[in-house]
Amino acid sequence: MRFGDAPVSLGDVLFGAFAIPFMGRALVVMLVLALVAGVVGVLVNLRGLEFISDGLTHAVFPGLAIGLAIGGTAGLLPGAAIAALAGAVALTLLARAGVTSDAAIAIVLTATFSVGVIVVSRSDDYAGELEALLFGRVLTIPPAEVLPLVLVSLIALAAVAVTLKQQVFRAFDARASRAAGDSGLTLDLVLNAAVALVVVAAASTIGTLLVLALLIVPGAVSRLVTERLWWLFPAAAAFAALGAWLGLAAGFGMSVGAGLELPAGATIVAVFVLGYGLVLFARWLLDRRAAGDNRAAIGPEPAEPADLADPVIRPSAAGEGR
Repeated sequence: MRFGDAPVSLGDVLFGAFAIPFMGRALVVMLVLALVAGVVGVLVNLRGLEFISDGLTHAVFPGLAIGLAIGGTAGLLPGAAIAALAGAVALTLLARAGVTSDAAIAIVLTATFSVGVIVVSRSDDYAGELEALLFGRVLTIPPAEVLPLVLVSLIALAAVAVTLKQQVFRAFDARASRAAGDSGLTLDLVLNAAVALVVVAAASTIGTLLVLALLIVPGAVSRLVTERLWWLFPAAAAFAALGAWLGLAAGFGMSVGAGLELPAGATIVAVFVLGYGLVLFARWLLDRRAAGDNRAAIGPEPAEPADLADPVIRPSAAGEGR
């Protein structure tokens, strides 16, 4: 592998690449975002809110489009934040008003996404701007946007951390949580707002179409690697951070070594999915081995009595004589 006239080692790909300013900015933002998305994603997984998260990713799109139309790239973050929080409130209130969650999500998703496409279509560079909004711009994050993106992510983490015990309690027993005095509306709004803020930061980096992987995959992986509740959160955060780092490094390595330019956001998501596949396969192997050990420890199953093993009802001797 070579970079210009000099060979590039694996260490250069994994570590040296991030000395380049745009790679360093991408790594900082993605590590913070991955850690937060991992923690929030565990609650999404426990609550079964994957589809709502999908709705929120689409709700952000018109905010991105309007923000870009009004303020350029500087308007992306505030526009997305307003749209995402409005979408979170709308979804929460619709669900509590008796509208089924799938219907509420479908309403928000189709309405907001269509508005975003209409706004983007009015621009001169329709195709280019639409591609940037959908697939992200993680390698072109301006220096001035690093701190705002980090702050948005940390606000989402703080909102979840303050209510973490109540959120977990509600995830396992919503009725008992209400009986204990927890406000279901407040907890739902806080969690949906945290998801919305993660979506805002992620949509500004890896794009709206890829955000869901960042929220869902780490939580799913943590459920595979541990059965201890409080270990789910660090496991998901560690997997997400590792996946973000390796995804950025893989994209850089392919571009430098093979001359194959890969979109950074999609490469990160591909690493997430590959990691999930490997963990799932390892979990399957461990379960098969554990099942085999259990069968060996128990020994062969005792043979059934002949009269129970044979389901045929035979006539009695007295009956035969009649």
